[in-house]
Amino acid sequence: MALVKPKKFLGQHFLTDLSIARRIADTVDACPDLPVLEVGPGMGVMTQYLMQKPRPLKVVELDSESVDYLRRTYPDFEDNIIADDFLKMHLDRTFQGGPFVLTGNYPYNISSQIFFKMLDYKDYIPCCTGMIQKEVAERLAAKPGTKAFGIITVLIQLWYDVEYLFTVPPGVFNPPPKVHSAVIRMTRNGVTDPGCDVSLLTRIVKQSFQQRRKMLRGSLKGLIPAEHPFGAMRPEQLSVEQFILLTNDIAIHMADTKK
Repeated sequence: MALVKPKKFLGQHFLTDLSIARRIADTVDACPDLPVLEVGPGMGVMTQYLMQKPRPLKVVELDSESVDYLRRTYPDFEDNIIADDFLKMHLDRTFQGGPFVLTGNYPYNISSQIFFKMLDYKDYIPCCTGMIQKEVAERLAAKPGTKAFGIITVLIQLWYDVEYLFTVPPGVFNPPPKVHSAVIRMTRNGVTDPGCDVSLLTRIVKQSFQQRRKMLRGSLKGLIPAEHPFGAMRPEQLSVEQFILLTNDIAIHMADTKK
């Protein structure tokens, strides 16, 4: 059977190391008893191990050549192969409106978009695992005060606990990427109401990090009082909890200025 040719425009780097494929598949075991949706299965190197687990499994693949390969290789699995663009899917319909685990060897060129979509469906995705570019994994798991701490860090960690599990070298892919990869796991942290206006927090976080070298009293000028205790700090110095406090203070300040 002819193998699928990796397509650069889809960001495809096919994993060839079966032991690593099994390790990634096993990351879903920390979230038992839930169905699994695998994004970008390619030629099914992870899928074959996910199939061995006693739980429902579906895969979503945009590349028609990969879809054809999977259907030929796993004919009994055909009804569970979704030929679609994950970023356009209605995830609340994937498993009859129930929760599920998201996993995959995610295309590097859209990994951040995948996780922002996950946030839109966070009530359906209590657990997300998989492999991404090492730099992105470091940003997701970053601690305050580090260079990696940024927009996606705050918005993900608001709802999820992030674990950086292990690093994967370029040589186990076809074609080898120019960067190292990493496997992560994100688990819902139990927060249902962060205690602030989330849309305002998102605006503040994005505006802060767009000028991350500036102190907050500069990047948030007009939103934050000059004497605010966080005003002399840069955005990466604030924890998620401090961004929540800042959001509430700004909400009060905005309401006062409208009076």
